[in-house]
Amino acid sequence: MTFKVRDYECDLQGIVNNANYLHYMEHTRHEFLLQKHISFAQLHEDGIDAVLHHIDITYKASLRSRDEFISQLRVTVEGYRQVFYQEILRKDDGRLCIRAKVENVCVQNGRLIIPEELNQQLLNPPAL
Repeated sequence: MTFKVRDYECDLQGIVNNANYLHYMEHTRHEFLLQKHISFAQLHEDGIDAVLHHIDITYKASLRSRDEFISQLRVTVEGYRQVFYQEILRKDDGRLCIRAKVENVCVQNGRLIIPEELNQQLLNPPAL
């Protein structure tokens, strides 16, 4: 997915505030799930809550106002966790800005579960 930095996302130094990278990555995950026809709202109605468990981010280079960037991901399933490996690259030079490992788990009735159907949807290529 390609995005463009908006002025209000930058700090006084003119670079993207670190917290905004979390928003970029979350938006990318939501768009990825929508492409797979997975809805957080529907999961919740079905009694399953997908929640962030852990995130590890390495900051490599800064984005600045009006930079275009590419946000990409790949996903694996590791036991109870759906793991999203995400990167944000500056579009004009391909420079890596951040690399992250985002772990998600699912809870049903207060208990950790392995959502087999969801995991299958995540791992299967999208239908064309």
